[in-house]
Amino acid sequence: MKNTGTIRVGIGGWVFPPWRGTFYPNGLKQAEELAHASRHVSAIEINGTFYHSGKPDSFRKWRDETPDGFVFSVKGPRFVTHRRELATAGDGVQMFFSRGVLELGPKLGPVLWQLMPTTRFSPADMGAFLELLPKESDGRPIRHVIQPRHPSFADPAFAEVLARHGAAAAEVDDADLPASGAAAGFRYLRLRRCVEEEPAGYPPDSLDAWVERARKWAAEGTDVFLYFINGAKIRAPHAAMALLERLSTKATG
Repeated sequence: MKNTGTIRVGIGGWVFPPWRGTFYPNGLKQAEELAHASRHVSAIEINGTFYHSGKPDSFRKWRDETPDGFVFSVKGPRFVTHRRELATAGDGVQMFFSRGVLELGPKLGPVLWQLMPTTRFSPADMGAFLELLPKESDGRPIRHVIQPRHPSFADPAFAEVLARHGAAAAEVDDADLPASGAAAGFRYLRLRRCVEEEPAGYPPDSLDAWVERARKWAAEGTDVFLYFINGAKIRAPHAAMALLERLSTKATG
């Protein structure tokens, strides 16, 4: 009998001035925003690591400011992903994981590797890249997610390569990006269609549909990481909280 998967719902980052007075209470100090956010959503995707690897002290501080069970997903740096051949990224991968991200400890969630829009699918190159990625730290598994942005990744061989290496593909709710499947016992979703006209970012029926999907996957033993990313970003926290509220309501029927 399969165990029930865990569903985590979150946002991208936590420093966003328009959230002050809309998500963050008026007068809340910026230094307290992570503590506030992490008690209203259950995960945050750190995007700043795409541009710089961060510092050990920062990761430790973020780990300690957030409650037990909270998770940070981390976007891998562009000095790894933005190259002609991913297989040549070994030194960059080692550098990234040596610069503090592992200080998150049990709060380290999946690492997202967002590829260049021009990167085409090559089974050999993708397989070689996935071989470079560490699979565990201090006995805890490290999950990896690939987000392709070129239509050539619609090839069924992409899912096969991911499965061989225990990785997943990001599923993106965006008409301009290729949809992808999932592997490795978890699903990673980036929802990018928040609109400012909707108080909760997405229409109620759309949120209900995402809840139904997430519950179905979790019932199959799949962990779910679902982030509201971009679109009308000012609505992202409200979308995440609305989804979490729905998930906390016992399903009927």
